[in-house]
Amino acid sequence: MPDQTFDYDVLVIGAGPGGYVAAIRAAQLGLKTACVESRETLGGTCLNVGCIPSKAMLHASEYFDAAASGAMAKLGVKVTPELDLGAMHGQRLDAVKQLTGGIEFLFKKNKVDWLKGRAAFVDAHTVALRQAEGERTVSAKNVVIATGSSVAPLPGVAIDQQVVVDSTGALELPAVPKRMVVIGGGVIGLELGSVWRRLGAEVTVVEFLDQLLPGMDMDVRKEAAKIFAKQGMTLKLGTKVTGVAVKGKAAKVTVEPAAGGAAEVLDADVVLVAIGRRPNTDGLALDRIGLELNQRGQIKTDHDFATRVPGVWAIGDVIPGPMLAHKAEDEGIAVAENIAGLTGIVNHEVIPGVVYTQPEMAGVGLTEEAAKERGEIKVGKFPMLANSRAKTNHEPDGFVKVIADAKTDRVLGVWCIASVAGTMIAQAAQAMEFGATSEDIAYTCHAHPTHSEAIKEAAMAVQGKPIHM
Repeated sequence: MPDQTFDYDVLVIGAGPGGYVAAIRAAQLGLKTACVESRETLGGTCLNVGCIPSKAMLHASEYFDAAASGAMAKLGVKVTPELDLGAMHGQRLDAVKQLTGGIEFLFKKNKVDWLKGRAAFVDAHTVALRQAEGERTVSAKNVVIATGSSVAPLPGVAIDQQVVVDSTGALELPAVPKRMVVIGGGVIGLELGSVWRRLGAEVTVVEFLDQLLPGMDMDVRKEAAKIFAKQGMTLKLGTKVTGVAVKGKAAKVTVEPAAGGAAEVLDADVVLVAIGRRPNTDGLALDRIGLELNQRGQIKTDHDFATRVPGVWAIGDVIPGPMLAHKAEDEGIAVAENIAGLTGIVNHEVIPGVVYTQPEMAGVGLTEEAAKERGEIKVGKFPMLANSRAKTNHEPDGFVKVIADAKTDRVLGVWCIASVAGTMIAQAAQAMEFGATSEDIAYTCHAHPTHSEAIKEAAMAVQGKPIHM
């Protein structure tokens, strides 16, 4: 039965992938639940201006590029494409509308109260809710902080969402820019940069580090640079931005080598700032409940996602770990189950990451570099060029790499570049969750012809016995 001392058993602040999942799961477990969200629609950044709309644009732009580049002609399909950017944006907005509406339906189905507004702590069990009609207080036995993250600013660079844009602005461009400069060679910058490159923009990516995609396996990072360069992107690695000057409807971006050297000025019609994200904790009044942040602005929690303040929990982008929607979702389920007295666990060693470019790039577990630091390893690698399905689909770029412990053969990490790498990596994650060895994967029958056979072959290569290489 709900605790009559409080308005709710569980109050979730934030309705992103972590928050809405936590709210639904808590309600399923019989807890009286509410979710605070200030947006007009549910789903947070991911569904509204992040994961979902960007994939809609990526998918549509891939079709356009396949037609415009002559790739379809090679398959015997001759077309002359005409870009209808308005319609492309329309299908993006429709996908967002359907999915955010779907969450609202799930809230009603599971009897989760959606409290529209912004929440700030009064004490550990009470929040002040600022709504259009005024302010009121709401109490809960348990409060879950799931406020997500927002775009990290670049000091000295003002985002106007016209010439200088963040990821949200980059989704809304009313026309294809002639020249786009992307500041940041991470996932967001490369995904959105590739959208506009395929639609006709000249794209230059400026990355401070000497390789793209920080955090991914070095083989993936190096191969990614080759692939994006081949696709027409100009890459300036090991380069820092020292200034962005906007004049009218254009900008001049001043860059110079990170190690020092002569400056260079890049002309741009659009500048996309994509240097990362930061936790959303401003306005929560965490100081009122004695909750401090770490040096990265994150909230510390224990293994159960409880903070140091009894009754206050935190999940998703506001706590340490990769800022990924699926990590937040798993934590949302786990925290609800822990609040309900069950055992909710997330294995943070097995969180896959995907770059949804074409081809896709994905990985789970340790990089080869990190694995070597822990001990002796074995590595198997198989090129997609030798995979029959990739061959027939004219998708030769990429590889699969399996990293295993030299003594136990237990799989420590899997990395791949392939047209469907994001789907393929699920097999590797599940295998690792069950403690699989490379031999377990190698002796698992894979359907033929599929891209996933490359995972089997890479696992066989760990033992030095791939068949098709």
